[in-house]
Amino acid sequence: MQNYNILITNDDGIDSPGLRAAVKAVLTIGNVTVIAPSYQQTGTGRGLIGEKQASLKPIEYHLNGKEIRAYHCECSPALIVRHSLRTIFKENMPDLLISGINYGENLGIDITSSGTIGAALEASSSGIPGIAISKQTDIESHHRYTDQDWSASSFFLNRFAKSLLAKKLQTDVDVLKIDVPIDATPLTDFKITRLSRVGYYSKSIDNPNVNSRIGDGKTIINVNGADLDPESDIYAFAIDKVVSVTPLSVDLTSRVNLFELQEVLGK
Repeated sequence: MQNYNILITNDDGIDSPGLRAAVKAVLTIGNVTVIAPSYQQTGTGRGLIGEKQASLKPIEYHLNGKEIRAYHCECSPALIVRHSLRTIFKENMPDLLISGINYGENLGIDITSSGTIGAALEASSSGIPGIAISKQTDIESHHRYTDQDWSASSFFLNRFAKSLLAKKLQTDVDVLKIDVPIDATPLTDFKITRLSRVGYYSKSIDNPNVNSRIGDGKTIINVNGADLDPESDIYAFAIDKVVSVTPLSVDLTSRVNLFELQEVLGK
């Protein structure tokens, strides 16, 4: 097997059990380097957030009796990826970027706020294929480390990592977004999906008013099968109860016919 270089990051922080599960899942595939935020960075999207004096700090990271090259940095996942590619990977770029395994699913139009997704998109802008993988958890686990069964997520990560390394994806597929239901097993089916055009999460605030605080209220999940495209990630994940695999592109251009739009805009 070719000696691949794999960079793994996340938005849950260097101490996340989900990160360790990701490392374990691909440890036999290639040379793994872990570079993750020093602490929780959920919700940072592709933001380049961090102090100018922040740098990559080496950290001891052992798994299965093997020492893994690992660093942490006090900045957002996307900035970690950008800085890493310009420094320690400058002469030998990774063959694959893995972001995750995230605590909490990333579905529908909410994904642009995800640090997990943002890191993968940042890598793809440098031509590196990416996997952003998330595991369904209760909402309370989105910001703290809880015990989880990572076996299904690890299985699918291993499977799709091998696929991406063995075969070049079609043009316009830059990232595979993988969402694993909480009850999934390695025998659970998967479906290639489109990004849903509706939100998955929303915020409920009791008696909202001008004095309501950002932290007031609670996050809730909205799923109405009747409103969903059967080919969407939310439908596959929440209704079909299968693993959703969504191809993402860094090209955010609308798929509308440009000549028709030109006519609409009166040129």
